[in-house]
Amino acid sequence: MEALAGISGLGRALVQNNVLQQQDADAILKQSQVSHISFVEQLIISKKMTAEEIAIFASSTFGYPLLDIAAIDTEQLPKGLIDETLIFSRRLVPLLKRGNKLYIGTSDPTQTAAYHAITFKTDMAVEIVIVEDDKLTLVINKFKNNSTAVIQALESEDFGDLEFADPDTPQENTSNQSSEVDDAPVVKFIHKVLLDAINSGASDIHFEPYEKFYRIRYRVDGILKEISQPPLILKEKMASRIKVVSRLDISEKRVPQDGRMKLVISKTRAIDFRVSTLPTLFGEKIVMRILDSSAASLNIEQLGFEPEQKKLLLSLIERPYGMVLVTGPTGSGKTVSLYTCLNILNKPDINIATAEDPVEINLPGINQVNVNERAGLTFPAALKAFLRQDPDVIMVGEIRDFETADISIKAAQTGHMVFSTLHTNNAPATLTRLLNMGVAPFNVASSVLLIMAQRLARRLCKACKKPVDIPEDVLLRAGFVKEELDGSWQPYGPVGCEECRNSGYRGRVGLYELMPITEAMTRLIMQNGTAVDIRDLAIKEGMVDLRHSGLLKVKAGLTSLVEVEAITNE
Repeated sequence: MEALAGISGLGRALVQNNVLQQQDADAILKQSQVSHISFVEQLIISKKMTAEEIAIFASSTFGYPLLDIAAIDTEQLPKGLIDETLIFSRRLVPLLKRGNKLYIGTSDPTQTAAYHAITFKTDMAVEIVIVEDDKLTLVINKFKNNSTAVIQALESEDFGDLEFADPDTPQENTSNQSSEVDDAPVVKFIHKVLLDAINSGASDIHFEPYEKFYRIRYRVDGILKEISQPPLILKEKMASRIKVVSRLDISEKRVPQDGRMKLVISKTRAIDFRVSTLPTLFGEKIVMRILDSSAASLNIEQLGFEPEQKKLLLSLIERPYGMVLVTGPTGSGKTVSLYTCLNILNKPDINIATAEDPVEINLPGINQVNVNERAGLTFPAALKAFLRQDPDVIMVGEIRDFETADISIKAAQTGHMVFSTLHTNNAPATLTRLLNMGVAPFNVASSVLLIMAQRLARRLCKACKKPVDIPEDVLLRAGFVKEELDGSWQPYGPVGCEECRNSGYRGRVGLYELMPITEAMTRLIMQNGTAVDIRDLAIKEGMVDLRHSGLLKVKAGLTSLVEVEAITNE
């Protein structure tokens, strides 16, 4: 039975009733995954069963009524009750709304997750009706045609002062590069996608082509969510339009490209985007990173530091020289933390220079340099140039190699304050990473002032979070100590409402692990102590690690225990 684990409930029932051989079911499942179509569609293509035979089997086996959907006027089907994304991906259609019941037509009645999602979204009981898959396809295609009509209708929408402007060069020839693209209704659709992403607080927009469909996803609070499935026929026009305004080569589709663009929303507001294209099997995937300048002006209180952590950080970044390293995986908020520190130090009497790949947020008063490997402007080259321009504070986007690490450390030893990032899981591992790069223990010990590891946890929605009862043994296993479970605080969990788009979370809060390099730590580094030795000493000296930083947020009711365990489970 283990071989049936990946097969849908319908496929499993076919095997168990000896209608389909197990090896045939496995082969059909594998091919359906390769082709990005449903198990039922692939079953029909394989000619093992007809759509009619599948429908009759599903109806008799699972006890649901059978309906000839071809006899229904599709114009009379309920509209707007089910997300079109669900209609296309799960191959189901709303047939009738009667009281508190919603009748759903499908060829596969075993998609329980989809039905639960519909019940949750509509607050209606779902009643399953079996229909033949080939006739279902015709109805779904009409929904897709309606989607095309919606996009075309956007031609008449007024988006006010919206316009694209390249952040680096004049925009004189943009419209001349592809008049066909600029004149298409897809332009208005992309405007709407970008505006909706900005308004929903998304950090990234993903445009993804597949063989049978095209989808758009937003990353909101670190989680990807599908928001639209425009018609597949538009994928080339959408890619071309985005590449035109990002100053990319629209004729080059074989290699990845990187660009930038600016969306001018009004005379007083403009949003920058970093654009990346990637050739995939079925077209170019495009990811747009929204670069929100307001993130750079965050007050340090908003980042989520505990009082002692904030006091330690502020005391060390005000030092005249030394190195502060921020570590964590991609998307953990390292850049925002560094920009916040630079904003604190950004004063008329301080010369600040940054080398980044690329510069994500413009900061007035700070000299920012875009690293360009192909042109020879590497991190080491930028650092050498900085040191000839009498800087007080230097920020290096990332220490990737020995040369960058060596120059950065020497700068920290010769009267400069240096900020940078590394990709390691925690603060103690950062010291080991530097030593593995070839940096001498003495240089590490004499230059690094502070290492800060961080993660971003989703904040519970204030409008709908609810108290939850968590057994004491679960709290103890999570990392709480017995003394903390004194009943003086209440854990909360997510619910979901309109304000948080039914996710239960809204916004994010930082979890931090600050490890200052003390005299005892310096001696341990000089003795080639391991990451475990360094960690034990740091905790002995009072370091709050990432897990306990998260547990403090749980006690404060800012996030859930499930969220903390998920992002600090190393």
